Amino acid sequence: MRTTVEITDEQRVRFTALAAQRGLRGFSALLREAIDMYLEEQDDLDEVLALEGCLSDEEAHEMERRIAEAREAPWHGTW
Repeated sequence: MRTTVEITDEQRVRFTALAAQRGLRGFSALLREAIDMYLEEQDDLDEVLALEGCLSDEEAHEMERRIAEAREAPWHGTW
């Protein structure tokens, strides 16, 4: 489906350059890819927000404690 989307000159230049790097004639495919990625992020966010209230306060505090403990472990960040 064709539609009109207003973008800045800088965005047009960057999309055109990226399309050229990928050997594309135009940048419509890149815009579709960007829109798909944005929508996927929104779906993921909705799933995360739906989890609100799934843990009791005690369970949430325990999870936070365990995450903090893991971050302080000597092996953290070494992989």
